[in-house]
Amino acid sequence: MVNTELNIFTLCLKMIPGTTVSLSIMASVNKTGPCEISYQDDRIPLMVLYIVVFIIGLPANLATVYLTLHQVCRKNVLGIYLLSLSICDLTYLFTLPLWTVYVSRNHEWPWTSTACKITGFVFFNNMYISIFLLCCISIDRYVAVVYAIESRGLRQRRTAALVTFLIYVVVGLGHFPVFTMSEGQAEKGSHRCFEPSQSTKTVTAFNYARVCIGFCIPLAILIFTNRAILANIQASTGLHPRQKEKVRYLAVAVVALFLICFAPYHIILLLRAIIFHFPTLQEECHFEQHIYTPYKISLGLSTFNSAINPILYVLSSNNIRQEIRRGLAFICNKVVSSQRSTHSSQNNSSKSNSEPSPTKGGEMRTACPTVCQNCSV
Repeated sequence: MVNTELNIFTLCLKMIPGTTVSLSIMASVNKTGPCEISYQDDRIPLMVLYIVVFIIGLPANLATVYLTLHQVCRKNVLGIYLLSLSICDLTYLFTLPLWTVYVSRNHEWPWTSTACKITGFVFFNNMYISIFLLCCISIDRYVAVVYAIESRGLRQRRTAALVTFLIYVVVGLGHFPVFTMSEGQAEKGSHRCFEPSQSTKTVTAFNYARVCIGFCIPLAILIFTNRAILANIQASTGLHPRQKEKVRYLAVAVVALFLICFAPYHIILLLRAIIFHFPTLQEECHFEQHIYTPYKISLGLSTFNSAINPILYVLSSNNIRQEIRRGLAFICNKVVSSQRSTHSSQNNSSKSNSEPSPTKGGEMRTACPTVCQNCSV
């Protein structure tokens, strides 16, 4: 009824010659619908980002699950956190094809609301599980380095398994309201799946909690633990300068990766929470017009963490590197044995290249395993 009266009033004003009333003012008065969002700006960047992360992260995490599982069987405490992180990243990566299809269809969800809610739950849930597991890994390394003697009693497999279980449970319960949110009703209306809607007090409080508990506190833990590890290693006289330099690069890389992947997203979450306290900005659709595209790009950037974690954390473990060297040596032995059998059967003149050569103590060895054992991974 109000809209009809406004339309009639506007029509009458147009018929009056010399009127100075601005039609843009009338349009703003007449506006009662939700803020419109352009879904084209982030379409290509998000699709490329999701595809690249999936291609890199899937094989890397599958390999690290296999390697870290061996470490868990050998009663390695750090292996429990690394295995849990790899499994978390894998489940996180499996949602990316669905999001890629969703973005390619201009943010139109082609499946059921239940599928939307489950995908959203896994996506956001595993983001914070990954963050807290990164904190556990840094704390475990801090205890092992700074309290080398006392850590024998502090670092227990049961403790690591219990902490990991509690992280999964607490984060899962914290994100369980995803199944009751209206944003997950993808079968209704425009078929959007967890697109940011108008902020409420509950959503604003939840965003503040995510910024504080899910970003600021973990960032402080990572900075403190890695700085302490670096200071302790630099003061050690039993390590070579090259080893100290490697620890320094790892400490800087851990904090830098965390900031690159998670800082933009949580900064925008904080801005969105602050905008809620300024009703004028909400009425002018400030978030939808100026912040929505950076918000989606930053959310996609957080997935990059899943592809880099295996390289940064798993390959930085001495036990994992030794496991890889043993695997490469085994493969080389198989290759050399196969080549020797083939050459022997064919009486090839190059047989001497694959025959074992004598070494000190009368032991026999081939050249390929030696190369594999000395290679750097």
